[in-house]
Amino acid sequence: MMSSYKVKDLNLSEKGFLLIEWASRHMPVLKQIRERFERKRPLEGVRIGACLHVTKETAVLIETLRAGGAEVALCGSNPLSTQDEVAAALASLGVHVYAWRGETTDEYYWCVNRVIDYKPVITLDDGADLVSTIHSSRTEALNGIIGGTEETTTGVIRLRAMAKKGELKYPVIAVNDAYTKYLFDNRYGTGQSTIDGILRATNILLAGKNFVVCGYGWCGRGLAMRAKGMGANVIVTEVNPLRALEAVMDGFQVMPLIEAAEKGDIFITATGNFHVIRKEHMLKMKDGAIIGNSGHFNVEISIPDLEEISVSKRTVRPNLEEYILKNGRRIYLLAEGRLVNLTSAEGHPSEVMDMSFSNQALCVEYLAKGPKLKPQVYNVPREIDELVARLKLKGLNIKIDEMTEEQKEYLSSWEAGTT
Repeated sequence: MMSSYKVKDLNLSEKGFLLIEWASRHMPVLKQIRERFERKRPLEGVRIGACLHVTKETAVLIETLRAGGAEVALCGSNPLSTQDEVAAALASLGVHVYAWRGETTDEYYWCVNRVIDYKPVITLDDGADLVSTIHSSRTEALNGIIGGTEETTTGVIRLRAMAKKGELKYPVIAVNDAYTKYLFDNRYGTGQSTIDGILRATNILLAGKNFVVCGYGWCGRGLAMRAKGMGANVIVTEVNPLRALEAVMDGFQVMPLIEAAEKGDIFITATGNFHVIRKEHMLKMKDGAIIGNSGHFNVEISIPDLEEISVSKRTVRPNLEEYILKNGRRIYLLAEGRLVNLTSAEGHPSEVMDMSFSNQALCVEYLAKGPKLKPQVYNVPREIDELVARLKLKGLNIKIDEMTEEQKEYLSSWEAGTT
């Protein structure tokens, strides 16, 4: 099939190649997988449809899959997260890529549909927009799909809801739920990249600020950890009593958001839920409060509420809008309420995405070669998760102990007790 694409400017490709080269140097696990893929070609003839953030790290994943013999069509999973230089580089390499920064909603779904046009056998998703489109308006594409993978918490939530209702028509592996994904990507990746995005958009000092983290899942944990490390006073809001208790034991203040609204200087949502920060919270915020989102979709902050209570808005810095409320106070919205770490910054560091995308590559291989699975959401096979960890340690030149045969026997028996 002839290569086709739609990107911002193909002339940006040289800059894109430099970005991809930099990422590749910091992704040793994918390098090892790619070397094997080049020799074994386990994905020969497999058509892959991917809806992922089009970043330099994603490009390393795409090239790994192509090294294994796959044909890949790619679109962005967020209208503002595409690195145009990277999209141009991929297009020049023959990837069917449809992505540019600043897509409208209609353009976004146009790109999703172009990927579906390639009749993928395996789907890669980040947020489940590709899967949901196939299951709603493009059901003819279901024929021939053997499985998919999902990268992020929000997508897994959507897919589990589909599976629970019996509406999921092909198996999907929840890459997000692998230990080597969420313990590192969600915690260390989101924590660091979100702080990076906030600082690039505002250049404010975090030390001494009251930093409100809405949600204490793995992303929220990482963000709270990093904000504390920058000298902020961290407040956590939660609906889950176990996570709230954990936040208390981790040394953070925990309170309802309606109380935190009066105290916070910066508010970041990381819940995966809808309208977490609403009108009643905004009306209590200090003059100059900054609000942003590090969850997948731009629904965690109620933009309609913010528009309703405001008399004007203007862009004061790239990715920073000032809203003047009817009460005279100002609220600053980061990145239009979209993923601040990908919109204002570059997303997770390459070293973290190395593990996440290695899970993706190996799960694609598993789906292509593995057993026929029923339509439901599956965990990443444990052997893949552990292999990624071992390859990462190898890439870092770190060795660990191994159990003796006696120790293995001890752990597999029940007879031995107190002596």
